[in-house]
Amino acid sequence: MELLNLLALSGSLRKASYNSAAINALQELSPRHVEITIGDISHLPIFNPDREGENIPELTTLKYLLSEANGLIIATPEYAHGISGPLKNALDWLVSGAEFPYKPIMLINTSPRASHAQVALREVLSTMSGNVIENSCVTIPLLGSELDRNGILAETKIATTLAEGLGIFCKEIELLETVTL
Repeated sequence: MELLNLLALSGSLRKASYNSAAINALQELSPRHVEITIGDISHLPIFNPDREGENIPELTTLKYLLSEANGLIIATPEYAHGISGPLKNALDWLVSGAEFPYKPIMLINTSPRASHAQVALREVLSTMSGNVIENSCVTIPLLGSELDRNGILAETKIATTLAEGLGIFCKEIELLETVTL
């Protein structure tokens, strides 16, 4: 089985973020043929189209990781019924690049009652020509749970939900890549 490279982004900058914990747990749950790289969006400058031609090392790294990835995993909190500022900023930096269009995407929602950000995120990703693999997207009940990466891995139902979503995502990517060959 060929190695699948996936890029994962957390829309939260909080140290004890449930979204980051979910991605870290998913990295541990991934099968041997799947490598998940966790991207860092915390040091991207505020998006300014006038700066698109500049050499911004953090952006160069993010674009490189995305270009090398077979798929993108996004976990983001909901703030005021919307996408987190850091994630929207990162997506704004990626909107004009060739790395993003048609990239398969898996979404992780860590709060079942937070649906507005997921709807808004799907709209942004659709506008950017991203390919959200709907049957791989998962919602896990982490809000208020105090679970970190290890706690998520210890909670069988949550860990299974994440692993199953990842399994579906990887199979869909493999099917898409077979079709495009």
